[in-house]
Formats: sequence, structure tokens, C-alpha cells
Amino acid sequence: MAFVLKSNLPRLSRESYQGRSIVFWTHSFEGRATGWLHDRFHQCFREVLLHAGGRYALASPIYVLMPDHWHLVWMGWAESSDQWLANRFLRKHLATELRVGALQDRAYDHVLRNEECGRNAFMAACHYVRENPVRAGLVTSGQDWPYLGAMVPGYPGIDPRRSDFWDHYWKLFNRLVESTEPSRLSRAGLQGTNSRTIISTK
Repeated sequence: MAFVLKSNLPRLSRESYQGRSIVFWTHSFEGRATGWLHDRFHQCFREVLLHAGGRYALASPIYVLMPDHWHLVWMGWAESSDQWLANRFLRKHLATELRVGALQDRAYDHVLRNEECGRNAFMAACHYVRENPVRAGLVTSGQDWPYLGAMVPGYPGIDPRRSDFWDHYWKLFNRLVESTEPSRLSRAGLQGTNSRTIISTK
């Protein structure tokens, strides 16, 4: 995988990262630095991810920490959700744990378009992220990689390795949406003010 200088990557408008946006983030290390990934960092990552999600109204159906980068999927559940600020928060509060290497100055992000937000397409994309350790030859099954998970503030214990994960995740995510904007739910799925945030849960 070739890393691109993040300063040269285009950035969408702030509004693209707000509301019910769905964004795939990749944070890479300068010089492909390794040596930072261990159980203690994973615990710290989960703690900061929990606070970022609670503060900026975000849920993560999957994250995967790799030896020289990490992948993170965030979904906003409210109009007040802000992934741009959450990204800054995450990097700031993890910096002290990353003593052996520095993150590249900008993360790579992919804001999902409407056609990418259908339930099956989205779940397939998250599965692809989850299987990164397998494609890298680190494990033979994604189930065996210890540095991956999901995070929904207020609901501990959810695990993307479980066979019933998605049924459980959609129930929790819908509950969060209902708690903030119940009048905007439709029976066909979820739709917020940002047109990129449509995802069918049927």
C-alpha cells in the first residue's frame, strides 16, 4: 500500500463531515512507523474513541488497528454530529501514547455517497475493512486479529466478530437517532439533512 502525503489530498467542505455523514477514515504513520501497536494502546484508543463518539454524536461499526496505520468508520446519528472535530479530538488525545512514531499530518477520508449507503453495500465495505489483517498476511482469519472492534457510546460489549453483530448494531444506532430526531425517521430507513447520510436498515 503506497501512502500519499495527506497535505496534498483534497478536503471536502466542513458540512460533508457533519450531521448523519458516514466516513471511512485512514490514519497513517510517517515513514510507516511501527512499534506502537500493543494492548495498552488499544485500550487507550477505545477510551478516546468512546469519548469522541459521546462528545460528537458518532458511532463506529468497525475500526481496525494495523501495524503502521488504522482504519475507522464513523456514522453520525444527529444533526450536531461532527466528524471533523472528532478527528482532531482523537488525534490530539492519542498523541501522548504514540511515542515511537508520528501520524501523517492529515488522515485520508472517504465520505460515502448515496449509492454507497445502502445496507448491503455498507456492510460489505465494513467487512472489507475488517479483513485488512488477513489481506496483510497477519492472520488467517479476521476473527483472530485482536486490534479491531466497534464503539457505540452507552452500549459496551458490542463486537463485530459476532454473527448477530449487525442486527444488534442497527437496533442501537436507530435508538440513538430516535432519541435525537424521532420525527425524521422513516420506515424505509434513516435520512438526515446531509444527503450522504441515507442508509437503509431493512
